[in-house]
Amino acid sequence: MADPQVHLDHLDQLIADLGRALADKDWEAMGRLNEQVKPAVEPVMVALESGKVEAEPVRLRLQELQQFIDAADDSARIARQEAEEGLKGVNRNRSAAKAYQNVLSNRPK
Repeated sequence: MADPQVHLDHLDQLIADLGRALADKDWEAMGRLNEQVKPAVEPVMVALESGKVEAEPVRLRLQELQQFIDAADDSARIARQEAEEGLKGVNRNRSAAKAYQNVLSNRPK
């Protein structure tokens, strides 16, 4: 088994990368990084259970990871709402254009 500090460092790097992806609203990177969370946390938890790492550093990292997840969820919800509003605007514009076209086509010549 690798040095537990290596696993903690890897988790730290992953958290930093997730934070950058969130700040940049890079949803693709966030998706890729999200897939790495469980494989990064598992060896840390094994080290914790075997007493090779103290609980407090693990707790702090998991707490930071939870805060990131909460922030990512909030950001994704806001982005989804913005996209929905944008689509509603497109639909309103399309309806207005169609109504205008109908008025033009029904004008007496």
